[in-house]
Amino acid sequence: MQTMNSTLPPHMFQTKNTTFTCRASSINKHLPPISPPRKPLSSTTTKLHLSNLDKLLQKQSPIQTNDTTTTTTTITEKKSKNILEGLDLSNLIWSDKKTTDDQMSPHHLKNLQHLLTKTAEYSPRNTLGSHWRQYHGCNDWKGMLDPLDENLRREVVRYGEFVQAAYHCFHSDPATSQYEPPQSRHVSLPDKSYRVTKNLYATSSIGLPKWVDDVAPDLGWMSQRSSWIGYVAVCDDKREISRLGRRDIVISLRGTATCLEWAENMRAHLIETNAQHGKNSKVGCGFLSLYKTKGTHVPSLAESVIKEVKRLMEVYKGETLSVTVTGHSLGAALALLVADDLSTCSPNVPPVAVFSFGGPKVGNKAYGNKITAQNVKVLRIVNSQDVITRVPGIFVSEEFEQKLRNFKAVSENTPLAYSHVGVELRVETKMSPFLKPDADMACCHDLEAYLHLVDGFLASNCPFRANAKRSLARLMQDQSSNVKKLYTSKAKTMSVNIEKQRTFSISDCLPSPS
Repeated sequence: MQTMNSTLPPHMFQTKNTTFTCRASSINKHLPPISPPRKPLSSTTTKLHLSNLDKLLQKQSPIQTNDTTTTTTTITEKKSKNILEGLDLSNLIWSDKKTTDDQMSPHHLKNLQHLLTKTAEYSPRNTLGSHWRQYHGCNDWKGMLDPLDENLRREVVRYGEFVQAAYHCFHSDPATSQYEPPQSRHVSLPDKSYRVTKNLYATSSIGLPKWVDDVAPDLGWMSQRSSWIGYVAVCDDKREISRLGRRDIVISLRGTATCLEWAENMRAHLIETNAQHGKNSKVGCGFLSLYKTKGTHVPSLAESVIKEVKRLMEVYKGETLSVTVTGHSLGAALALLVADDLSTCSPNVPPVAVFSFGGPKVGNKAYGNKITAQNVKVLRIVNSQDVITRVPGIFVSEEFEQKLRNFKAVSENTPLAYSHVGVELRVETKMSPFLKPDADMACCHDLEAYLHLVDGFLASNCPFRANAKRSLARLMQDQSSNVKKLYTSKAKTMSVNIEKQRTFSISDCLPSPS
């Protein structure tokens, strides 16, 4: 031990003082608060840290190699390697403002290796119990977003994974027959304590021009009017119901996939939702079309989801219930329309909350005020570099756009009339040590990139958390061109075959956040 410590360069333990502080969840007061970045390691703390290294490293799965011969290594060499690779120098790296792309600590490399080879790992989740309403937004998540409450982080990523399950289910079989009613689909949920009770479909009110069939006759499912858009699921596990403090009903909606869904996205002029909402409450024409239109063999999204939630309310009458609507991109826009209708579908409707990822603006300010008045709680997870979150609108600063919107001369039919709803959890691609700071538009809007950023978010004045445990496999395979070359090259030298991750089930790629 003493020999290894003496070989380390002394400048590796010189740190600068930082000013940020973070705290643990408010509902777990028996736990100690999150400590600020550590001071230079003393001999006592070093010995204490090293004494636990073997246990830490034993939890990590070794990388498989093709070499069939067993390399003989002495016990002294193994211990030395474990000590060097296990040293936690992440805080030392972050305390230095200079780039560390060309000089990484052994711990950082070991952590990268572990994240790339990670399989499903469900970390213990704290019991929300009587505090569940707070995490469901009863107080608009005040005091929980910056710094981000650890339990809220878990909940946000958990609901994001429900949306990933919707994407996975759709892309496994995107076609919907136009000649017969669709068959029931199997949705592989990342959270096995939930059960899918209803498949949901969205239908476009417009069709592609006839000349499109002549130019591109083989579009197939890309040109279909009705498509599978998501599902309704209910928590069906007694232990999870006890942990959550209620029985949770989830409506999960995917983003844009077909040509007609893209076409509906472009129909941005504002129209009234219906007579009872009043003349001033308006939403995007295309979003409302996908929400209200019936298909040849499927009901409208509005009809399906309201009918199913009412049925579940009757089945579990007398229990404490909640309704959580979650979606990404187009799904985030539809989630607002769903929550709007659900909040008034019954006198005894459970609390309704929306967790949206990368969602565009849906309606005007009057519509946002209506949503708020109906006590629908909306948490928007926004990437500052995601342009989709700023449309419809004009690409100027949000402050300047707000000033323009305040002028009475601004027409209600212009993009400036659109307004966001709810409170915001803002992350940035630039905060990730793994992603390029100039990542392209697709990466900044990608759902897995969103969950990666949320999993690493501590606070707006804090670096990416060093103990983030979400697998990098899916991010590496889908956004490899946007991952820093340092990490893609290190992945290759570690002999990690990222392509093999494509054959894993969704649960293998999506470990529970911690």
